[in-house]
Amino acid sequence: MTEAPLSLCAREPHVPADRLVAEMVPPPRFDSVRFDTYVPDPGQPSQMEAVKVLAGFAGGLGGAHASGGGRRRWFARKPAAPSGPRGVYLDGGYGVGKTHLLASLWHATPADPSLKAFGTFVELTNLVGALGFQQTVRTLSGHRLLCIDEFELDDPGDTVLVSSLLGRLVEEGVALAATSNTLPGKLGEGRFAAADFLREIQGLSAHFRPLRIDGEDYRHRGLPAAPDPYADDEVTRAAYATEGASLDDFPMLLDHLAKVHPSRYGALTDGIRAVCLTDVRPVPDQSTALRLVVLADRLYDREVPVLASGLPFDRLFSDEMLNGGYRKKYFRAISRLTALARDAKALIAQ
Repeated sequence: MTEAPLSLCAREPHVPADRLVAEMVPPPRFDSVRFDTYVPDPGQPSQMEAVKVLAGFAGGLGGAHASGGGRRRWFARKPAAPSGPRGVYLDGGYGVGKTHLLASLWHATPADPSLKAFGTFVELTNLVGALGFQQTVRTLSGHRLLCIDEFELDDPGDTVLVSSLLGRLVEEGVALAATSNTLPGKLGEGRFAAADFLREIQGLSAHFRPLRIDGEDYRHRGLPAAPDPYADDEVTRAAYATEGASLDDFPMLLDHLAKVHPSRYGALTDGIRAVCLTDVRPVPDQSTALRLVVLADRLYDREVPVLASGLPFDRLFSDEMLNGGYRKKYFRAISRLTALARDAKALIAQ
């Protein structure tokens, strides 16, 4: 036995705005990925095609910044808006390697890391919330590349905000790359009255060249089914026996997530080497479910195994949720939590 495990419920991190900017890099899981470490499925030619297109896109971002070389001086003439799409948009199902390819593009782009930004859609909107719109434009306008993972629009406010932000950045010469499970012209469908915001959605779509990636979820390709949940006492013993593990009651953790802004969920897991949860049960409502999705993404990014008792992760979300407008987020969370549950099996054996 080690000392008592940590508790996520006991943490209320405060993240300064400068940390949000500095952390806009590929997450630890994708530190070492490159195009040549991506393993295309031989039966899915679109995967190899995506590698070729993205490698060429990265090569085209070398040399001077599109606005005229680095950050423009205050008296410089504003560059003409580039014609045609200034970005690529990776569309595909869960687990086909879109984030691997997006991170590989970031690594392959010949520019200093300070001139490249990588973050999820939620992290980008949180950055605007922390810095303000104009400061975010100024902060990112000198960049060669902005990579946006998990691009999804959840409400009209986000639609207008992101459309305006990306339009300004494209005018400043910033190249864009994004991943999603939804084609750019279909963003927002099923979640709000997309027809009322058609101009903004079409404006977003115009910035990107869609690149379809077909295939099955690699996290389940040739792998056994997700492990069954363990007993409460097994999870508790593993938490005490694992240095750096956290131990929380699942319903209490869901309540705690409502008190922490999603932009801080990464900081919430700082230093955590394993997450142990007891009494996993279905999430009670959609707001709670969406917060859990963000936490699952941050745990997956950081390769933190999740050991749990209660119900299996594929029973977290109701049929109504899985058939609703946020279904793609929920299926992604199930896929990622299942992968982390497999990783946690070693905690029981120790």
